[in-house]
Amino acid sequence: MTGRLHHLIIDAADLEAEASFWSRLLGQPVTYRSDDFVVVAADDASSGLGFQLAPGQRPPTWPDPDVPQQMHLDVMVDDLDAADAEVRSLGARPLGGHHVYADPAGHPFCLIPRPGWAAPVDGGPS
Repeated sequence: MTGRLHHLIIDAADLEAEASFWSRLLGQPVTYRSDDFVVVAADDASSGLGFQLAPGQRPPTWPDPDVPQQMHLDVMVDDLDAADAEVRSLGARPLGGHHVYADPAGHPFCLIPRPGWAAPVDGGPS
């Protein structure tokens, strides 16, 4: 195992509206907030939904492909350099930016350093 799912990241033009909706729907609090990113999760030591500010965001028209779906996965890893080599060997393609890739079908995902509150991905000591 190279990584573990951290957050599902969802583009949003109005972070407060999205966070409030999902917080109330799931019965989970907002556990992190900045000017351009909000997290809704069970607690501040859990993965959850992340909302990323996208000022010009247009709502998806799925299943019509005119405006595609607007989400990506964050995958936590113990070692960014080792995980970079591993995901490339599995068929990921770098998209530019800091540890941003596309899976074989073109879906974007990011590798992120494992947060201090999370258990090691490889099962070793923290």
